[in-house]
Amino acid sequence: MYIKYVNLPNHINLGQKIRSGRYHFAEIVQREMQKASRLKRELAMMAENPPEGICCYPKNDKTDVLSANILGPLGSPYEGGLFQLEIEIPEIYPFEPPRMKFLTPVYHPNIDDSGRICMDLLKMPPKGGWKPTINIENLLTAIQLLLSYPNPDDPLMAEIAEEYRFNKVEFERKARKSTAENAMKKRKYEF
Repeated sequence: MYIKYVNLPNHINLGQKIRSGRYHFAEIVQREMQKASRLKRELAMMAENPPEGICCYPKNDKTDVLSANILGPLGSPYEGGLFQLEIEIPEIYPFEPPRMKFLTPVYHPNIDDSGRICMDLLKMPPKGGWKPTINIENLLTAIQLLLSYPNPDDPLMAEIAEEYRFNKVEFERKARKSTAENAMKKRKYEF
């Protein structure tokens, strides 16, 4: 059997890039189909039995970019807020974690001003805890929990982490204010 290797320009995004810059066409097709199949199953499971306060759907009919909404957890300073996230699915998902970021501004020690999230499950080993068995629902649930229980020991925003540790009342006041200003104004979707 003859297997043809194809050299493709760098700007074409068709699958896992082999370090030499050569692509194995059958591998590309197989990985894309596996990724699409897995994402379809994950989204169907979430639509059938959605986790409380979380929804996720394809953005503009693309499977590489998803949108998600998370309701602020009860009893947290984010309660009542609707937080929008964008999820970028990498070419080799689930062997690499998705890139997630908040589109809604959040006052939180583990979320920076551009919406990036510092969470162990979103990082590759050995420093992170990502495993291919983790799915989008698991990640969104973990992010919702992170809103209730910030991790000041691994912050993206050091000043907010210090405030959370040493002046929790002020932290909660600012987080509630930010939630009211950014996450309660434009509630497009209700759960």
